[in-house]
Amino acid sequence: MPKTSRRGLLAFAAALTLGLAACGGGGGGGGSSGGGGTTPTPPARIVISDAEAARFLTQATFGVTDADITALKASSYSDWLTQQMALAPSASHQTHAETRLAQLKTTNPTATLSANQFYESFWAQAATGPDQLRQRVKFALSQIFVISLNDANVDVRGATSYYDMLGANAFGNFRTLLENVTLHPMMGVYLTSIANQKEDATTGRHPDENYAREVMQLMSIGLFTLNPDGTYKLDSAGNPIPSYTAEDISNLAKVFTGMSWYSTAPSNSTFFGGSRNADATVRPMILYSNYHSISAKTFLGVTIPATTTPDPAGDLKIALDTIFNHPNVGPFMARRLIQQLVTSNPSTAYVGRVASVFNNNGTGTRGDMAAVVRAVLTDAEARDATTASGPTYGKLREPIVRMANWMRAFNVTSTSGNFLLTSTSASTSLSQSPLASPSVFNFYRPGYVPPNTRLGTQNLTAPEFQIVDEVTVAGYLNTMQTTINSGIGTGSDVKSTYASEVAIADDPSALVERMNRLLMSGQMSATLKAKIVEAVTGVSIPGGTATQAQIDAAKLNRAKLAVFMTMASPDYLTQR
Repeated sequence: MPKTSRRGLLAFAAALTLGLAACGGGGGGGGSSGGGGTTPTPPARIVISDAEAARFLTQATFGVTDADITALKASSYSDWLTQQMALAPSASHQTHAETRLAQLKTTNPTATLSANQFYESFWAQAATGPDQLRQRVKFALSQIFVISLNDANVDVRGATSYYDMLGANAFGNFRTLLENVTLHPMMGVYLTSIANQKEDATTGRHPDENYAREVMQLMSIGLFTLNPDGTYKLDSAGNPIPSYTAEDISNLAKVFTGMSWYSTAPSNSTFFGGSRNADATVRPMILYSNYHSISAKTFLGVTIPATTTPDPAGDLKIALDTIFNHPNVGPFMARRLIQQLVTSNPSTAYVGRVASVFNNNGTGTRGDMAAVVRAVLTDAEARDATTASGPTYGKLREPIVRMANWMRAFNVTSTSGNFLLTSTSASTSLSQSPLASPSVFNFYRPGYVPPNTRLGTQNLTAPEFQIVDEVTVAGYLNTMQTTINSGIGTGSDVKSTYASEVAIADDPSALVERMNRLLMSGQMSATLKAKIVEAVTGVSIPGGTATQAQIDAAKLNRAKLAVFMTMASPDYLTQR
C-alpha cells in the first residue's frame, strides 16, 4: 500500500482541525400507518434501506457488518433494540483477566496482570461480541462514570470488574447504576472515597470531598440548574444558576464516609486495607459504621439530622435517592448519551424528549436506561434524513470507535485468539485507550469547543476535537496505514484478509461502493468516490503471464488502499 507523505499528513491535519468546524448529517428513515372502516389495517412495516440500516448501526454498535445490515433490514429498529437488550453480556472481562493471568503464570510464576489484559478483552468484545448495543453503551458509560488505568492505584482486575458492572447496568435503572458505581472499590480508589473517615474536630480532619463533588458535577446533575430540555435556568441577571454549592459538597461528603474494602470479618485493619480479602478489588465496598459521620448533613435541599447512632446505609440511600430524583439528571444524561452515540449538538427538543423518557418510561418508572437508550436511537432527530443533513449535525468519530469500525467491517481475526493489543494512548498512535482517560473529566469534555474555528462562532461543541491536533492526526493515519496493511497488536496479531473486498477489486467502483456501505452509511460524496476510484484504478492488476499470486497481491493492494483512503478522509471521520 503506498506510503502517505508527511506533507499529505499535515494537509490532512489542517483540514481536520480547521475545516471540520461543523459536523454534517446523514440519512434516516420514516414510516406510515393506515386504517379504514371498522377494521383498522395494521401499520405498514417500515422498509429500511442499506444506508439507513448502516447509519443506525453506526450509532448503536462498534461498527457495521454485512450480516448486521441484513438482520436489521429484516426486522425493525425497535425489534432489533429489543433483541439486543435481551442478549446476555458477552464473556466477562474479569474472567478473561483471571484466565490470562493463569496462562501467564504457567511460564512465569511471578506474572501479574497489566492493563494489556483489559485491552485484550475490550477489543475482542468490541470486534466480535454479539451484544453490540451493550458494548457500545457501556463504553459510553465509561466516559461518564470515569475511572482510569492511568492511575497506578487502580487495580487491573478491579478495573475489569468495574467495566463488567457498567455493562451489566447498561439497560437497568440509573439508580442502581449510581449505587453500583458509588460502591465499587475502583471508583473508591480513583476518587478517593474508599476509607473516607468522618470529621474530627480535635485533629481538624474533614471528610474527603472528591467523590461528593464529581458524582454531582460529572455523573448526574452537572454544574448548573437545567430546564427539562437541557438549557440553563437563568437568574434575574441572566446568569446560569449553580446546581449545588460548596456546602452541598462538604455535607454530601459526610455521607460518603465509612465505605471501604470488602471483608468477611470487617475490622479497623480491613477498613484501611489491611489483611485484604482476595476479592476486595472486585466486590462492592462495605460500610463501616464506626468511621461514618453522625453529624447533620444538608445537601441539595435535604437534611439528614444528627444522630448518636451511625447509619451509613440509611444515609447513603437518602443521598443517592436525592441525586437520582434531582430534575437535572434526565436532561444531563440525555445530552451525554446523545453526544456519545449520535450527535455533538442535539437540539433542545431532542434532549427534552429523551429526558422525559428518563423521567417516566411510559409506565411510571424513572431512570429506565433501556428506555433512554431506545429513545436516543429512535428519536426523529437521530433517524430523520432531513434533520441529519444539516451542517451542524453529527460528531467526530473518536479513535477507539474508528479502530473498532475497521475490525468489524473487515471481519478481523486474532492469530492468538486473545486480541493482543497493548496501549494505544500515545499521540503517535490513537491518542486513546479504553478506561485510560487522562483525568476524571474523560478524554474530552462534553462542552469542548476547538479554539479559532467556526464552531466557536456558532456556539457549537465538538467534544472529541479535544484530542485532535496535527500530531494525533498524523499518529492516527500512520497507525491505520500499518494496521490496514499488516495488522495491529503484538506480532500483528489482529488482521484482516479483506476476502470480500479482494473478490470485487477488479471493479474499482464496486469496491468503493463497498467502502461507502460499511464505513460511511452510503454518505460518501461523489468527489471522494471519484478520488478513491482513481487511486484504486492506478494499482494495475497484471495480465498476460502474471501468476495468480501476483494478481491476488494487486487486488489485495487495491482493497487496502480503498480502506485506507476512506478511513483517512474527513468525510469518514465525521459520523453523520
